[in-house]
Amino acid sequence: MVNMPDTPPSEASDAASVVLPALSPAAGPVPLARTPGWLPWLVLILGGTAAVGLGLAWNTQQRLKALEPELVKRQQASQEQVTEARLLSKQAHDTAVETASKLSLLEARVAESALQRSQVEELISSLSRSRDESVVADVEAALRVAQQQAAITGSAEPLVAVLKQADERLARYNQPRLERVRRAVARDLDRVRSVALVDLPSLSIRLDEAVRLVDELPLLSTPERRSATRSVAPAAGASAVAAGSAPASASATGFTLPWGNAPWWQAWTRVGGDIWGEVRGLVRVTQIKQPEAMLIAPEQAFFLRENLKLRLLNARLALLSRQFDQAQTDLNQAQQSLDRYFDSSSRRVNSAQELVRQVASQSHQVVLPRPDDTLAALAAAAAGR
Repeated sequence: MVNMPDTPPSEASDAASVVLPALSPAAGPVPLARTPGWLPWLVLILGGTAAVGLGLAWNTQQRLKALEPELVKRQQASQEQVTEARLLSKQAHDTAVETASKLSLLEARVAESALQRSQVEELISSLSRSRDESVVADVEAALRVAQQQAAITGSAEPLVAVLKQADERLARYNQPRLERVRRAVARDLDRVRSVALVDLPSLSIRLDEAVRLVDELPLLSTPERRSATRSVAPAAGASAVAAGSAPASASATGFTLPWGNAPWWQAWTRVGGDIWGEVRGLVRVTQIKQPEAMLIAPEQAFFLRENLKLRLLNARLALLSRQFDQAQTDLNQAQQSLDRYFDSSSRRVNSAQELVRQVASQSHQVVLPRPDDTLAALAAAAAGR
């Protein structure tokens, strides 16, 4: 085996081209090739480079050995810091959870306090409004009850009394919020007072008086009817006529009777006057517009009086029940009965006719005014407007 020197490829090819002919069998011995001069330098450079590389590697190895403990120390310090950071993070998390729970508790207490505050404010406002609302409710209830009583009794006195009480109560209360209600009460009070109402108690008393007089009223068909109006006049008139006839005749003849002042003559004159009055009472001349009134039998007079009483009592009941049309019908029929069957020259008949006429003139339907302004003002005050 032949050791070939390290030569470049071109030179090697040249050497080969040079050596190859020398190996031919016909050629003689070939002389050895000459070594180039730059090869030692190359070897020297390569050796220096290798030595420098080895030095650098050794230096690097030494530096790595020196850095390794520092790295281990730093790694341990980092692990300790990480452990401490984890501990601090856990503590921070626990603190955050605790803070969140405390915050939620505080928020709940704040919400509860706000609710309590709203309830207290509502209670205070309700207490401040309760007096106004109670006054408004009391006045409204009293007005409605008074309105029902006025509708039942037909009198405005309950309504007037309640409106007066409401006005006095609002005046004592002296609340500016209810001044509108007070003005409405004043307007309704004036309107109710201005209405002329039917005085049912007085009308009932008049009808009772007329019913009481029915039994004492003289009929046209009764002969004794003249006794009520001429109880004293006939006898006194007859005696006066008889007593004055003698002086008149005496004065007419120009002389006076000597026995004109004698007691027996006066007694005779009185007796003659009585006889003359009875004679004059036997014959009557009366103008009667309703001939059927003179044809009533004595037993029918009782039913006539009772029928008249029933008419008056029905009119009284109709007035109390506020049925004015029915009352007017009964009163008109009672007035017709009085005019037709009873003696109009009698003072009692005239009194009964006047009573019935007054009741008929005052028995009319009257619509009671409603306190609408006061009720509207109360509703507005209750609504808080």
